[in-house]
Amino acid sequence: MSAFKQFKDFLFSKQSLKYVCTTHFWGPVSNFGIPVAAILDLKKDPDLISGPMTGSLIIYSLVFMRYSMAVTPKNYLLFGCHFVNELAQLGQGFRWIKNTYDKEPASTSTGPK
Repeated sequence: MSAFKQFKDFLFSKQSLKYVCTTHFWGPVSNFGIPVAAILDLKKDPDLISGPMTGSLIIYSLVFMRYSMAVTPKNYLLFGCHFVNELAQLGQGFRWIKNTYDKEPASTSTGPK
């Protein structure tokens, strides 16, 4: 049976309504607020980024990407949510590292004499 036919059969079955009405749907949907906020924060000043919090969110998303594939049935919506969050947090992490460690030291000279 093709993957498309399996998806179509699931989409129009009684089981799909049960799936949509459970935490396999509403949990990831409500969780999408985290990556949306991270994506919107990519335009803000990098001085506002918390390095430890960004690191924690990177690990959190990796753990839950793995969890979403370990449960039965596999929760692809949760995986997608944490995949997007992983990318957004990595972007924030790179911005934080660049802002924190790539700053040029301030010149102590007062100019030419």
